[in-house]
Amino acid sequence: MTKETTIKKVALAEAPAAGGPRMTAEDRRLQILCVAVSLFSQKGFGGTTTREIAHAAGVSEAMVFRHYATKQELYSAILDHKACSGDSLNPEQMVAEALKQKDDRAVFEQLALGALEHHECDPEFQRLLLHSALEGHELTEMFFEKFLRRVYQLLGSYIAERQRDGAMVKIDPAIVVRAFIGMIIHHSLNNNLWDPKRRLLKISNEEAAKHFTDILLNGISTGEEVKFKKRTERKALANGFSKKK
Repeated sequence: MTKETTIKKVALAEAPAAGGPRMTAEDRRLQILCVAVSLFSQKGFGGTTTREIAHAAGVSEAMVFRHYATKQELYSAILDHKACSGDSLNPEQMVAEALKQKDDRAVFEQLALGALEHHECDPEFQRLLLHSALEGHELTEMFFEKFLRRVYQLLGSYIAERQRDGAMVKIDPAIVVRAFIGMIIHHSLNNNLWDPKRRLLKISNEEAAKHFTDILLNGISTGEEVKFKKRTERKALANGFSKKK
């Protein structure tokens, strides 16, 4: 069990009895942060007050503002904390070696697996982002600038480079990135929100990452349609010549 999980369990329980061990400032700050994420993900931003955060954490509202002077500071801390809690929100670090080696499969498969693992381990953060988007909350723009834009730039630049190498077809890199992220996000939303029992599709994150990468890099066509089109064009061309004669 991680330190964050332990603090979160304490945070969502009743306040410790008087005379119990006091938390360090760092642990108290993390406790308040975890409580805020949990409440925001359940009730949204508009439905959560700092008083409720303080009550759930077993501290005074003044204590909340001592650690986070404004709500904006709290929102920023949430993103910063998520970024520092693992590599799943650091795409550059996650695929640095694969980018250097120009290993297309490793680049996409590792990014997909990292995102899927993160969503599975931290569904609260996914719900938090959905609340943020639905409420038009500023956290949406903060997340876009800190993470989503970085992913588009990272993958978009890589795809453009591979297109120049002749390794990928000429399609707007942003469209390729959108299609790839779309598969990952839709899969995560199904698993976490709509179909947690996996009735529609039950596969591991490793399998999902591999298959999504296969679809992206290879498509699902056998090539027969292209062959049929070429045969039809050749036949039409031959008939055209025959008529002219």
